[in-house]
Amino acid sequence: MARDNNREKRKPLGTDKRRPMKKKVSILISEGVDWIDYKDVNLLRRFVSERAKIRARRVTGNNTQQQRAVAKAIRLSREMGLLPYTVRQVTQRSKGGGGGRRDREGGGRDGGRDRELSADAVIPETTIHELPEGITMEGEETMEIVVERNPEALDYDPTDDTTSEEA
Repeated sequence: MARDNNREKRKPLGTDKRRPMKKKVSILISEGVDWIDYKDVNLLRRFVSERAKIRARRVTGNNTQQQRAVAKAIRLSREMGLLPYTVRQVTQRSKGGGGGRRDREGGGRDGGRDRELSADAVIPETTIHELPEGITMEGEETMEIVVERNPEALDYDPTDDTTSEEA
């Protein structure tokens, strides 16, 4: 078995200068919650992140039993439809639409050319044609549907009870 012969080089155990971390107090303890109810959505949302993920014990300060009870309640309330499984994350993109690194360096797919057209740029002439009848801009064809109806069905009045009695 190998022994550590460098005992003099190691620090003594009591000389660590880092500040000890303060233990986080659980929301359940601070509010005096004895029973975690799956219908208490306001309490459960405090244990769920913005993207609907269950927060870890080290973040919430829960002990093992509390975390298990919170996780079960969140799963049950998700199943009942009280909490969402996921939250749609909307991200806003810059006008360039590309990655940030390309924009900073000035290069990219277009080789660093300006994205906007300059005043002396030549735009090819195009001919504008009228669309044929029945064709829309989306490329879908439209058609006219003719429905033939029974003339007797047009005279039918649902409030009139005389037609059903005569038959």
